[in-house]
Amino acid sequence: MYDIRAILQKYWGYGSFRPMQEEISLSVLDGRDTLALMPTGGGKSITFQVPAIAMEGICIVVTPLIALMKDQVENLKRRNIKATAVYSGLSLREIDIELNHCMFGGYKFLYVSPERLGNELFKESVKQMNVNLLTVDEAHCISQWGYDFRPSYLEISGFRELLPATPVLALTATATPPVVEDIQAQLRFRKKNVLKTGFERKNLTYIVRHVEDKRQYLLKTLRSFPGSGIIYARNRATTQEIALFLQKNGIDADFYHAGLSAGVRSEKQDRWKEGLCRIIVSTNAFGMGIDKSDVRFVIHVDMPDTMEAYFQEAGRAGRDLQTSYAVLLHERSDELKLDRRLRVSFPEPEMIRRIYQALGNFLKVPVGGGLDMPFDFSLGRFALTYKFEILTAYHALKLLDRDGYIQFDEDPKTAAKVFFLVQRDELYEFQVADRMFDQFIKTLLRSYTGFFSGYVAINEDILARHAKVSVDVIYEYLKKLDQLKIIDYIPRRKQSVVTFTRQRIDEKYLSLSAANYKQRKIIMQENIAAVKRYANETERCRSVMLLEYFGEKDARPCGTCDCCIRRKERTITDDEWNRVAEALQNGQPADVNELCKTLKIKEYKIIEIIRRMRDSGKIT
Repeated sequence: MYDIRAILQKYWGYGSFRPMQEEISLSVLDGRDTLALMPTGGGKSITFQVPAIAMEGICIVVTPLIALMKDQVENLKRRNIKATAVYSGLSLREIDIELNHCMFGGYKFLYVSPERLGNELFKESVKQMNVNLLTVDEAHCISQWGYDFRPSYLEISGFRELLPATPVLALTATATPPVVEDIQAQLRFRKKNVLKTGFERKNLTYIVRHVEDKRQYLLKTLRSFPGSGIIYARNRATTQEIALFLQKNGIDADFYHAGLSAGVRSEKQDRWKEGLCRIIVSTNAFGMGIDKSDVRFVIHVDMPDTMEAYFQEAGRAGRDLQTSYAVLLHERSDELKLDRRLRVSFPEPEMIRRIYQALGNFLKVPVGGGLDMPFDFSLGRFALTYKFEILTAYHALKLLDRDGYIQFDEDPKTAAKVFFLVQRDELYEFQVADRMFDQFIKTLLRSYTGFFSGYVAINEDILARHAKVSVDVIYEYLKKLDQLKIIDYIPRRKQSVVTFTRQRIDEKYLSLSAANYKQRKIIMQENIAAVKRYANETERCRSVMLLEYFGEKDARPCGTCDCCIRRKERTITDDEWNRVAEALQNGQPADVNELCKTLKIKEYKIIEIIRRMRDSGKIT
């Protein structure tokens, strides 16, 4: 019925699917609720994009990550596939226009945040759409047992009642067995149906190195090991410091974090992807939408919060199936930093209430107001104004975001937008009557299309070059046309954005579930404990540890990780055993260090032989 391979070839240029992509697509096309578990780099987006194109109607994609929405919408548009995203931070007029296009068949994909599903106007719009598939990305967020539980995801269960005949595809890269069961229950699967690719990456070698001087280790390793790579660090300052250190020592490296402007980030990312920069040193902001197959190594200089995060980030190495390495650098102080992170990540409930109250006052939002209104927001100025510790304020806002009270978009990455409020004939009359704007409007219309049907992203710098004037002149023209109600001009945002996803309430009515708060803290404690166990393990295969964590119980040792290599090195040959035995046969006490020197056998092997001989009663 559906030639999905032809669609894959037409829009993506691939002649065949990756493992499990076709099976998942066919399950969706058969109308079955499906939970797909695919590791990072497995091509999850193909599993809903291809079948959605094959069917009549529109696919609704639920994801909590605004940056991912924007990236995927842009990627689809580049392939001439019509897609849009509706999220907090857009104006009501923008949202209204985009939903109208969805109702009348203008788009194949609509990306939304989970908070949007509870909005009555949105639900009324959905009733008039022909929805062919409901896709839930980052599906582990719906489970209270997951490492990133978000209460807003629970809205999806009720939302499904609007679409009783529409199948749901839940996607996640990482889920433990209890979370797999919980996802299907929470999403009201009509019948259990889990499809997954194995989490094993045979070409990826996992290594943990216990080092005191991480920078010298990086220098030594990168000088001797070729290829492109990613170095992950915890904070922005560290990324820049490491990149500059590597540059000074002759290694081609650059840094990347969310604090850089969108243009700078895009330029750095493109240079690295195109091979013009060998190594990118980044926070975890780097990774979404990265499709570079020949990454030879991923190195973590700081310990991650969860095994899920580590597995996803490490998995960005070796997507071309060539031998690659995932290295975690570890020292004792890293564990103390993890413990501190746990403490600061959970401000006391009373402090969260104070910060919520202060936020409303800071943004001048009255009680009962603010719903869906985006506000430019400076975290530093907010913390300074109300004398909050900046980390406490940050984590409180993140908890309020996860509980669905606000949306805190640290990296809005929003281009300027223009929409013509008048029709073409009215615009022509305006141009004739006011020659001052005529040439500017012509430049605008020649540079971009689509202004009369929706908001169009523009670049003021490019317009300035076309018009041969300064950017300030362009701003003035746009603002004046906006004031005259000829256009609606939304300037690009250069700082964080906070949107109230519910009307502001008095802080004493803020519902902070003590049970949820405690459960989240316990889950984070367990996650940190798992990371510590992994970092401190010296015997068990690292690949086996990771696979067992994600429910694959019959995994075989990889033979290539540091633990497997250590075990191989400890294998004692008959020759080594016999030489030690002969050295001890004279009945005289022996010194281990002397035996090492005379026999040329490693100390740990001699100690192991001595231990076994002692246990069998042959020596004392």
